Amino acid sequence: MLILCVHFQFLAVIQQNNMNQFIRIFFSFSITALLVILPLTTQARAESLAIVPRSALEWFNLGVEQIQHDQYEPALHDFTQAIELDSDFAEAYSNRCLVYIQLGDYIQATEDCSTALTLNLNNTEAYLNRGLAYHRLRNYSEAISEYNQVIERVQDDLRAYYNRGLSRFELQDFQGAIADYNQALNKSDRVSNRQQVEIYNDRGLARLMMGNFDGAIADFSLAINLDTNNHRAFYNRACACHRMGDLLSAVRDFTAALQLDPNHAEAYVNRGIIHHELGFQQAALSDLKAASKQFHQQGNRVAYQQTLALIERLQLLLRSWDDAIG
Repeated sequence: MLILCVHFQFLAVIQQNNMNQFIRIFFSFSITALLVILPLTTQARAESLAIVPRSALEWFNLGVEQIQHDQYEPALHDFTQAIELDSDFAEAYSNRCLVYIQLGDYIQATEDCSTALTLNLNNTEAYLNRGLAYHRLRNYSEAISEYNQVIERVQDDLRAYYNRGLSRFELQDFQGAIADYNQALNKSDRVSNRQQVEIYNDRGLARLMMGNFDGAIADFSLAINLDTNNHRAFYNRACACHRMGDLLSAVRDFTAALQLDPNHAEAYVNRGIIHHELGFQQAALSDLKAASKQFHQQGNRVAYQQTLALIERLQLLLRSWDDAIG
């Protein structure tokens, strides 16, 4: 998650829906496969798709293949065909739940996962996916309950700990979130570098929200050490430096974040704030104008209008200074 850290005196805070600021990875995306499916060449895949499946299992495996190629609408069709042929096919419901999540239909996702669990109460993937659907619906307490079910059955499932930490964060249980992120990191033998980067980022955010700026900066630095191209970590560390009053370090990290992601409007806003505080007014105006352009291109009308208002206020301030000098 990216936090918007503009908060200083003369400029108003740009309020945004936190859900739109998420740049985090949920590790619960996983598919149940009943047969070993090897990666297919383009030709082999085309040939397999040309064969009309006849059984529920064949439709199921075709759906798995579609997910592996990020083809979610065709996967939805395939799992539905499997379910029509076998209404007790628990794994098909579980995988279709995942497809609905990817398509943004979270209500239908919870229903499919519930059906899967009716058929198999120990289907941990269904609990994970239903937890993710609840999280996307902002029903964080229910999401936590789902992840608890996974942990009761598989105590070393790092995905359940990490996802539970995300939901606890949203409930402002930052200490609980940190404990879950620690549990996920303790599964180091199964945590990839990419996953570690995301966990360090999220643990850093929890520490930042608790006012532990040193701890937050340490976590964001660990993420950067693992991935020097992670713009999220640079942005978050810049926010922490800003909170600590280390303005030069904040400018450095916002600049690094923008070099990696030139379309990051919030980074322009925050760097503009600091440039104003440091007395670099033209640089501040330039950053705010760049931010307004990005917000406009993104269709974020509220942030765009608010940024224009900030630009006008800064311009008025500069004119009043010129008049005073004149």
